[in-house]
Amino acid sequence: MRILRAIIVENDTAAIHKYKQFEIENGVLFSIVSIVPDLLTITDLVNHEKPDILVVNFDCVTIDSTFLTNLSVHKPKLLLVSNYEISAYQAYRQNAIDFILQPVDTNSLIISLYKTIKYIEMEAVYQNDTLGKIKTINTLQQNQDYVAIASVDKIELLKTEDIIFCKADGKYTEFYALNDVKMVSSRNLGEYSPTLEHGFFRIHHSYIVNIKYLVKIIKKDGLYCELTNGYVLPVAKRRQEEFIKFINL
Repeated sequence: MRILRAIIVENDTAAIHKYKQFEIENGVLFSIVSIVPDLLTITDLVNHEKPDILVVNFDCVTIDSTFLTNLSVHKPKLLLVSNYEISAYQAYRQNAIDFILQPVDTNSLIISLYKTIKYIEMEAVYQNDTLGKIKTINTLQQNQDYVAIASVDKIELLKTEDIIFCKADGKYTEFYALNDVKMVSSRNLGEYSPTLEHGFFRIHHSYIVNIKYLVKIIKKDGLYCELTNGYVLPVAKRRQEEFIKFINL
């Protein structure tokens, strides 16, 4: 079963205690990443931690229409809780996965979490189907001009020739491209390796670089690549000899 990683926005001590007790009793379903009292630092926190769900006490915060659009890397599912039934309308406006009346009881929370899991699984099926079609078209046309960047709520196409380097971030992949473009995929770096072949080299477990954007090789306490966008990336020891041959040094 999938464990949902959650960030909770709550300032009530009793409610926080309930969430922590729920985590203890339902650890196979629910894991608390962080508990914060407001939304002041939520954007950076969500972009860094990439939780599956955001549980927000609507009574202690103000949510505007830009709340989720400011989350550039990852958009978790939103679960709103409140003491007032009228807040359910706001939950609808924010495309929340569900709405629960306070005090939150175990049964209601479990139902909401299972609803979240089902929704995430449905998104994954749709995403895999779409990516499969893109891969089929590329195979038939023998065309690797674009890479499909799959995030939770959309799939974007990025020109392969514009990619400067890719970075592994756990189960995610960060793409750094020309004009300071940065995209984040919900798929791991290994899944992109077969696509990024011609002119690309995996210098490290965490990095694949486009050789045409290499401006300098630094030999000091190891081997490093300096790229046109200013990033300096390490070459793993076990890949150094092969890398040198690859760039014909």
